[in-house]
Amino acid sequence: MVEISREDFELVVSDAPGPGPQELLAMLDNVAFFVEDEPGHEHADPHLSPEDNSELLGIYLGIPLTERDGMWPGALPDRIVLFRGPLSRMCRDLEELREEIAITIVHEAGHHVGIDEERLHELGWG
Repeated sequence: MVEISREDFELVVSDAPGPGPQELLAMLDNVAFFVEDEPGHEHADPHLSPEDNSELLGIYLGIPLTERDGMWPGALPDRIVLFRGPLSRMCRDLEELREEIAITIVHEAGHHVGIDEERLHELGWG
């Protein structure tokens, strides 16, 4: 487990994702990033157990680009939320935390552009 303050965690997030797929990240359109300490009931995936839901690393909240119509100008931004607790608990050191944050950002960005969970895992961004 990595002990890290919320402020330091947010700094690591702002420096990420580093060597992620730049074409994918360039496609982010009207997306805001947030950090929360733990996933709440509002983030629960009905296909996951309560234990798995409590250890979500991040979540994409929005309408994927592939599902949008022409009615999006002026819409509130989609959100990518990263959860400090589960991410810091799964990592042994700061370097591993940086890597997991980058992977999580790319994973959630993939959902934003319409890539499903199975394909993200196939691509190594699971």
